[in-house]
Amino acid sequence: MHILMIAPTPFFADRGTHIRILEEALALEKAGNTVTIATYHIGNEINNQFHTKIDVRRIRWWLFWYRKLEAGADWQKIILNIFLVRKAFFLARTQKPDIIHGHLHEGVLIAWIIQKIFFWRKLPVVADFHGSLVNEMKSHGYLKTQTLQKLFMFVEKTVSRRGDFAVVSSPENKAHINSMRKKDDVHIISDGVNRHHFEGGTDKQMLRKRMELPQEKILAVYTGALIANKGIDLLLDVIVHMRYEYPQVHFVLAGFPKEGVEKFVTQQKLQKSVTIVHPLKYKDMPQLCMACDIGLDPKNDTTQQASGKILNYMGAGLSVVCFDRPTNRRYLADGGYYAHKETVEEFSEQIINAVTNKEEREKKGKINKERAQQFSWDQSGKELIKIYKDLCQR
Repeated sequence: MHILMIAPTPFFADRGTHIRILEEALALEKAGNTVTIATYHIGNEINNQFHTKIDVRRIRWWLFWYRKLEAGADWQKIILNIFLVRKAFFLARTQKPDIIHGHLHEGVLIAWIIQKIFFWRKLPVVADFHGSLVNEMKSHGYLKTQTLQKLFMFVEKTVSRRGDFAVVSSPENKAHINSMRKKDDVHIISDGVNRHHFEGGTDKQMLRKRMELPQEKILAVYTGALIANKGIDLLLDVIVHMRYEYPQVHFVLAGFPKEGVEKFVTQQKLQKSVTIVHPLKYKDMPQLCMACDIGLDPKNDTTQQASGKILNYMGAGLSVVCFDRPTNRRYLADGGYYAHKETVEEFSEQIINAVTNKEEREKKGKINKERAQQFSWDQSGKELIKIYKDLCQR
C-alpha cells in the first residue's frame, strides 16, 4: 500500500510526537508499504540517521525565518498549514495514495480536506490524535480567556469527528476522543520500543565514562522536551528538594530547549547535582538510558498523551518513577514507582524509594526489560495495516 502521512510539524525533531510519526512510518515500510510524509520546511533529515526510503516532502521556504523545532502553538503555523494543504493536494494528485494518515488535529483536518477534494477516489482517512488540542494549548500557556477556550473546544470537537477511523496512544485520550465521535471507532495504537537499540553496550561504567557522567552516583535520567507541560518544572523543584539529603543521586536532564533549565540550575547552584545533555539525538538515547539507574517521567495526564520515554526506559532495564496514570500502569505494571499526588514531596518520595532500595530497584528494572518485549513498533505497524485494509475493503 502507499500511505500519505500528513505531519503538521517540523519533522524530524528529537521529541515524542516526531518519534511516534517516524516509528509508525518505519514499521509500515518494514512491512513492505510505501510511505510519503508531507511536513514543514524545517526539520532534520531522517535519511541521515536511519536506513530508510521514506519520502519526506516539505513545503516551500516562504516563512524562511520560522525555525521553531520545539512543541507549542504559534500563529504562524496557520500559514504553514495552508502551505501544507497545497503540498498534500499535490502529493495526492501525483502519487495517488491508498490511505491518508493525518497526525495531530491539524493533520487530520488537512487529510479530511484532501479527502473531500478527491471525493471520487473514496480515499480513507485515518486520524491519529496524539492528545487533546485544547489541553495541549492551555498547557503551553495559551487560551487564557473563556472565549478562546470555547472557540478552540468547538474546533477540537469538529476535527475530532473527522476521519474514517481514529487511533490514539493512551486510554485517557481514547475516552476523550470517543466522547466527541458519533461511533465507537477509536483504537489504541501504543507507542513502542525498538528492542535491538538496547542490545549490547550495557557496561554502565564504560558508557558513563564516554558520556562524562559521574561514575559512583545513582543516576536518575529524564529524556524529552524540557518544557512545562512535560512536568519539567516539578522535576526541577524535586531536585532542589532532594539535593542536600540525598547527595548520592545525580540527575541527568536530556533534551531541548535547554535555556530555561540551564538558567534554573545556575540560579539554584545545582551544577554538582545535574548534568544537562543537549542536544539528545533519538539514536543516542538508548545508550544514555543504559548508562543510568532510574528513569523519570513527571508528565501528568493534562494533555492525555502517552509517554514513549517510559518504553525506552523499560528497554534499557530501568525502574521508572512516574505518576499513577492508566497509561503508565499499562506499560509498567509492577515495574513502576507511582506518585499518587502531583506534588514535589510525593514525586521525591518515590525517587527516594528507588534510590534507597537497590535490590527492589534492580528487580523492577528486570521486570520492565521483560515487559518491553510486549510493546514493539512492529506490532503497532501490524495493527495499523489491519485498520488500513479494513477501511479499503469497506
